[in-house]
Amino acid sequence: MAKTSSNMLPLGTQAPNFKLWDAVSNSIKSLNKLKGPNGTIVMFICNHCPYVIHINEALVKLADELKTKGIEFIAISSNDAEQYPQDGPRYMEIHALKMKYSFPYLYDKTQEIAKVYNAACTPDFYLFNSDLKLIYRGQFDDSRPGNGLIPDGIDLRHAVNCLIKKKDNTRIQKPSVGCGIKWLIS
Repeated sequence: MAKTSSNMLPLGTQAPNFKLWDAVSNSIKSLNKLKGPNGTIVMFICNHCPYVIHINEALVKLADELKTKGIEFIAISSNDAEQYPQDGPRYMEIHALKMKYSFPYLYDKTQEIAKVYNAACTPDFYLFNSDLKLIYRGQFDDSRPGNGLIPDGIDLRHAVNCLIKKKDNTRIQKPSVGCGIKWLIS
């Protein structure tokens, strides 16, 4: 598992809209239809990455909790499914149901959306306000596979709490670290 860090899209960036296939509902979903009334977290994840597996349970718990506060989560898998079939739509659906994802799990087959978001790794998190302006990008928390820390999402949770309370987030935004996105071979 090669460690890759986030590219840290500039704060204030307008969220690029998208229309992608949702592996769970078997339908096309768009950012504009999925966005939350108070904020939206777009995250790039996949099924097989040990960094995502490490935080999965805490991520589901946080998503369920924050949904009650008007924050929507949107998961996107952009990995090359030909080279990594376990990250393709069929297995995404199975994984999402097994993990009880309460959020859509979208497939970015062309990787166009990962590129416009400047996503680099899984997991990679982007928090947008109600106007879809980027206010946080970076890690879930300091936990990593094997470092002994229990995933709790404290960094992402703090950013959301600042958004809800309309306070500036003055904490340093640390890049996420995870497996590099598996880019299509040209």
